This record gives sequence, structure tokens and C-alpha cells, in this order.
Amino acid sequence: MKVGFVSLVGRPNVGKSTLLNQILGLKLAITSNISGTTRNIIQGIYNDQDSQIVFVDTPGIHKPINKLGNLLNKKSYQTNDNVDIILLVIDATTGLGKGDQFILNKVKESQVPIFLILNKVDLVKDKTKLLKEIEEVNEIYEFKEIIPISAKKGTGTKDLIETIKKYLEESDRIYGEDELTNVSMRFIASEFVREKCLEKTQEEIPHTITCMTENFEEKDGILHILVDIIVDRENIRKMIIGKRGSKLKEIGTEARKDLEEFFGQKVYLETYVKTMKNWRDQDHSLEELGLKDEES
Repeated sequence: MKVGFVSLVGRPNVGKSTLLNQILGLKLAITSNISGTTRNIIQGIYNDQDSQIVFVDTPGIHKPINKLGNLLNKKSYQTNDNVDIILLVIDATTGLGKGDQFILNKVKESQVPIFLILNKVDLVKDKTKLLKEIEEVNEIYEFKEIIPISAKKGTGTKDLIETIKKYLEESDRIYGEDELTNVSMRFIASEFVREKCLEKTQEEIPHTITCMTENFEEKDGILHILVDIIVDRENIRKMIIGKRGSKLKEIGTEARKDLEEFFGQKVYLETYVKTMKNWRDQDHSLEELGLKDEES
């Protein structure tokens, strides 16, 4: 059986989390059009008859402007030291830019096979442009594989899986066949709420929000979940709550639907909005929210 760890790296918003969800066939990592949506290292465990591949979704590497940004970049770099393959995901509609090359220069130091994943090929109408793009990146770095895909539509993902298997060693499974991820159900609950907050207010609050599950328990076949929505300014708290609580109710309703689909049972969800000033730059705030680096 082929077994190994595969890291997904790239700039924010190139489709890493969408690709992970497509491979797993379920929604595990939240997605949005907001760059920097992924903040934690999320492992998604893919199983079939002859392989177990642990995909590691990392925060998008970007130019940091606060302690949270520095921490996210550090998490992404550290992950690549303990994997068997690195997938550098780029946006095929824009090509390999300076930001992608910066990431490539960092990850190639790891001495493991690097695949270039050209995502969003469904949006590239001129396929000759795609071929030219592949020729150009070949001149920059000798990638082990260059694979065009559409994470959103699933195009090319089966070929990607089969290609990955060729580079993995024979081994026993690391995780049980029924295991899906390394993150807790409490974490998934908080992330589903954060996703809806981003969807409903994305033009107004890109990075000033995080979520934390305060209660997660099952009673009489119903999951009771309480999630705090943390923001750094009072005016943003008011935006999320909305007029007479309308926005918060909308966020809670849609998050509950996703949670019920994921857990396969009825969910009673409570959400509260709290202000924690400058949480992205305060060590104690990052630690309290489960985002602080243990070594720092």
C-alpha cells in the first residue's frame, strides 16, 4: 500500500482548500474569496484500496503585516519539512508570478519532489496559452510533475492522485480507514461559522475576525454548539450582528445547515459576537484562540 504525506502550498486564494475538499469528497476546509482564509494546518486523509495519502492544507504564504501573518507563514514553512511531496498550487489564469516564485525558492530547500499544480484551468479559454505557460515554468524550475486541474470542477484530480502514488513508498496505514482529519470537531464547528461570516461581510471585514467554539456536546441526539465570533473593533461587531440581529441570524442559519450536513445529525447552534481589540498582534490573544506558535 502506498502511504505518505503531501503538502499543499501556494499564495492565498489559489484554491488549495477547494482542492483538498474535492479530493476528499467532502467539505473539510472552509473556502472563500478572501485571501488568508486558511489559518491552521489541516490534514485531510484520503483512503482507497491501495493507498492512504495525508494531504496537509497550509495557510497561504503572503507578506505579513502583523503577528498573525508571521505565524501563518511560519506554519506553512515548517510543514514542508515533514512531507513526502509538495504540491505548489498556482492560478493558471495568472501564471507563475513573483509571489509563486518566492514560495518556490523557499520550498525547494526541503529536498522533496515538488509538483506544480496549475489550478483553475477551466477558466483558461485559450489552451495554447496554457501550453506556453507550462513551457515557461519548465525553464524556471525542473518540477517533478506539472499537472493542470480544476479543483472546483474536479478535472484532473484523479490523475493527480495516481501520479502522487508513483512517488510514495510502500507502508502500512498511518490512520484508520474511517479517520478524516487531525483537527477536532470543535475546530470544524468554529471554522464553518467563520466561513459564513466571511461570505456575508467579505467586503467589510477580511481579516479582523476569528471564531472559537465554547461548547460542543450532544444531548438526546442533538449537537449543541456555542461559537464565539471574535472581532477587533466595536463597529465590526455591529456589522456582524446587523439590524436587530438579522445578519447574525443569517450567519447562524447557514452555518447550522452546513454543520448538520457534515455531522449527519440535527444541530442547535448559538453564536455570540465579542470584541477583543488588536487580537492579531497580541500573543495572549493568539494563544487563547489556539493560533499562537508553541515555540514562540
